[in-house]
Amino acid sequence: MALFAPGGPGPTEHSTARKMAVTVGGLLIVMVILLTAFALPGVNTAVKDVPVAATGTGPAAVRLKATLDRAAPGAFDVSLVGSAEASERKILDRDVYGAFIVDDDGLTLDTASAASSAVATSLTQVAQQLGAAMKLPVTVHDLRPLTTDDPKGLGLAAGALPIALGGWLAAMGIIALVVGAWQRLIAAAAFGVAGGFVLSGTLFAIGTFDTNYWATSAAAALGLAATCYFVLGFERLLRGGGIAIAALTLILLGNPLSGQASAPEMLPHPWGTLGQFLPPGATGTLLRNVSFFDGAAIARPIVVLVAWAVLGLVAYYLAGRRHKRRTPFDLHLDDADEPAPVGRHHRREIGESLPA
Repeated sequence: MALFAPGGPGPTEHSTARKMAVTVGGLLIVMVILLTAFALPGVNTAVKDVPVAATGTGPAAVRLKATLDRAAPGAFDVSLVGSAEASERKILDRDVYGAFIVDDDGLTLDTASAASSAVATSLTQVAQQLGAAMKLPVTVHDLRPLTTDDPKGLGLAAGALPIALGGWLAAMGIIALVVGAWQRLIAAAAFGVAGGFVLSGTLFAIGTFDTNYWATSAAAALGLAATCYFVLGFERLLRGGGIAIAALTLILLGNPLSGQASAPEMLPHPWGTLGQFLPPGATGTLLRNVSFFDGAAIARPIVVLVAWAVLGLVAYYLAGRRHKRRTPFDLHLDDADEPAPVGRHHRREIGESLPA
């Protein structure tokens, strides 16, 4: 008795169809996730709780703060500052994005488009509204402008993806082409240093940066090395799962949440803050602060990037401990790193059986 009718689908056909359906469905889910991750932050970008300063003599500062809150409810986190010099210092230290100053000459807006051209544009629009509401003339000072060749900072905004993808691709190339645990670590360090100079040089060539080349190159090198070590470590520890985690962290989350196209504060909460604790966001902020603000507020991004590098190295070390080594700190090759030559174990056994 035939189990299947002639011409009917057999178990192989059913299995193939099921695999095709699962594959297509999985790819569609990935596509939707990618589109959402990249598009949603841009669609929901808005000025919200952006830190600014308000300065004035006597009750003028209080009146300015109240007028600012009414003109843009929830848009700004306003702090009162005693003098124009102090508010300027807060801008250059990256504590605030701008300062509204009321004095005998009218309303002055001090801002820094190098911190975020999108925020600087929004602040300028609000300053015009405030001037009209308070019946004061408005003056705008850009304390740290972007370069004339890249007045909107598009090169730095576009650099978030190469930072994320470059380190990931470099790690994949090192895994595929470099044999040996220590050799891979050295190759990652070499890529970080060389890539830092190349990335910084490219941004200088297109006009995004025009000062502090060596410091900017060092910042880029730290970002690329941290990314590469993170991918190497998690791939060695979790294999395919580690690669997926790295792609999710760096590309799916890190790139769209970096805030380089606008500002971290303009992304939906708490995603903008989260993005600054991922390698692309930390590297972009470090590059911006080193190039335009003489190294102000660089401690946090440096700590973040060093932490990601250390996390990758710890994962790399733990993966090595799963394999036999001569000493606890000796990073020998995994079985997957280099296939054992034919007869190697046999020769070892013969050597161990010989008398000393």
